Amino acid sequence: MIKFVFKFFALMPLRLNHFIGKGMGRLLYLTNNRSKSVVSKNIDICFPDLDERQQQDLIKKSLIETGKSLSESGFIWFNSFEHSARHVVKIKGEQHFKTEQSIILLAPHFGCWEVVLRVASLYRTTTCMYKELSNKKQNALLLSVREQQNLFMVTANNKGVLKLQRALKNDQLVIILPDQYPGEEKGVLAPFFGQNIRTMTLLVKLARKNNAKVLLTWATRLDKGRGYELNIEPVDVLSKSGVLAEDVAKMNQVIENLVKTKPEQYLWNYKRFKGVTKY
Repeated sequence: MIKFVFKFFALMPLRLNHFIGKGMGRLLYLTNNRSKSVVSKNIDICFPDLDERQQQDLIKKSLIETGKSLSESGFIWFNSFEHSARHVVKIKGEQHFKTEQSIILLAPHFGCWEVVLRVASLYRTTTCMYKELSNKKQNALLLSVREQQNLFMVTANNKGVLKLQRALKNDQLVIILPDQYPGEEKGVLAPFFGQNIRTMTLLVKLARKNNAKVLLTWATRLDKGRGYELNIEPVDVLSKSGVLAEDVAKMNQVIENLVKTKPEQYLWNYKRFKGVTKY
C-alpha cells in the first residue's frame, strides 16, 4: 500500500505534487497528531523569542513543508536520477567537487535531502550512511529506491563506518546526515540552539582522519513546485584545539546557521532533543 501511494505521487508533475503535499501539511496543522506535537515542542525550544502568533505561523509553515517532503519522496524515489536532476533549476558551488582531496558532504535534514543524494551521485560514485528502519519491509523498500546506479547505502554501525572509510580512499563522495540522534551512549554533548544535545561524532572524525574537504550541501525547496536549488559550500568543522567536542560544536553551529536561513524547511518533526526534553 505504501509503495502504491508513493508511485501515485511519482506520476504527477512536481507543481501538483507539492500542491497536494501543501494540503497534507495544512491538515497536519489543523488536527492533533504526533508530528504537530513534536514540531511545536522543537520550535518552542529553538525560537523562544518568537511570540505565540509567530510560533504558530512557523509551526504551520513547517508542517506544510513536511507534507511536501512526504509527497515528493515518491516523485524522487520512483523516477530516475536524471529526472531528479532536471528539477534542480540552479546549482551553486559545484566547482567545489573539483578537488584532489577526499570529500564529505555534510547534508542536514533540510529542504530535500533525497535530491542531494541522487544529484551528488551523478557527479561521482557516492556512499551514504543511513539509519535502518525497525520495520524490515519498509527498510527494504527504502534501500531498493535509494540504492541505485552510483549511489550506495551503508548502515550506521561499525561495518558501515569501515565502508565509508574505504569509499573515501577510493575517491568516492561520502554523504553523512549528522543531525540524527545517535543514542544515549554514543556521540557527545554539543550545543544546538542553546541546548546541549547528544550529537553524532562520525563526520568530524572522518574529516580529521582523512584530511577531507567538508561541503555543506542542501537542496532548497522552491515555492509552487518550481523545483530545487542545490547549494554546495565549503565549511570548517575542525577546531584548532583538535578536541572532539569542539569539532562537533562547530559542526552543530554550521547546521544551526543553515536552519536559521529558512527554518520552515528543517525537519522539525524529528525528536532531535531527545534526552534533553520530554516529547
